[in-house]
Amino acid sequence: MNIRISALLIICCSFLLFDVTAQVTPADIHKSTMVYGTKDSLELKLDLFTNAKPVTKQPCVIFMFGGGFMHGERDNKLYSAYFQKLAQNNFKVISIDYRLGLKGQKWPTVFNTQVLKKAIAMAVSDLYDATAYLIANAEKLDIDTSMIIVSGSSAGAVATLQADWEKRNSMASTHVLPAQFQYKGVIAFAGAILSYIGKPVYQIPPAPTMMFHGTADKIVVYNKVKLFNRGMFGSAYLAELFKKKNYPYYFQSAKGRGHEIAGTPMSKNLDDIMWFIHTYIQQKKHYQMEVSFKDLYNLPNN
Repeated sequence: MNIRISALLIICCSFLLFDVTAQVTPADIHKSTMVYGTKDSLELKLDLFTNAKPVTKQPCVIFMFGGGFMHGERDNKLYSAYFQKLAQNNFKVISIDYRLGLKGQKWPTVFNTQVLKKAIAMAVSDLYDATAYLIANAEKLDIDTSMIIVSGSSAGAVATLQADWEKRNSMASTHVLPAQFQYKGVIAFAGAILSYIGKPVYQIPPAPTMMFHGTADKIVVYNKVKLFNRGMFGSAYLAELFKKKNYPYYFQSAKGRGHEIAGTPMSKNLDDIMWFIHTYIQQKKHYQMEVSFKDLYNLPNN
């Protein structure tokens, strides 16, 4: 079943880059911190948020923060509303550290993507290690390993899309995870896939994928940038690929908006996200949905 929606939304409030107001974890949400690994002499930690009311074997969402692979924190308050919404709906939320491969490096160009390739590979490797840690400790942490979703913002969104693509193609990077394991879903806020082997293809269908992206994003490519067999393939390109291949996906395109879409859905689209998880992942509906968002009262200056 295919569902395609083009919605022109007229609202009276503009997009904000992020809501930086400090938020306190509600009393009904419990937070704990643990170390999931050590790499390059760096201790990698994760924060686990869970509903204080005991529910055994909860599904979980692994989250990767944004920051251009140069900076960022797993416990940034910018993500609090998102984490709380998920936890209050009986999902365990795991926000992870990962190594910042572009820290102290020159920004990559279309002619020099090796440093970006390495940074993405490091982040994906750390995500796989965190996933393996959760699988190994699933009984102790009461995690349903058949229902692990990955989510990320900006650089974190790139890493999560990349990780699902590499796992679906059984690439060498995935060896730390059980062969039969697959992520149950992907939620990406302004993400993309970097490929050195031509246009991305999937040996087996990708996880149901939810993507948000601004058409004027200058940080993470909205459509694609390609040179010979190397390219960065953004949300718009992936949505078109998924549509052609009959893969389930949800894509919200924000007309004229930039990289703020790496953050705003985590406060503005929480109900949409929960609907996606419930419908696409838990109910296993094979829908294709596209939402075209344009705020006519707050058009960007050209």
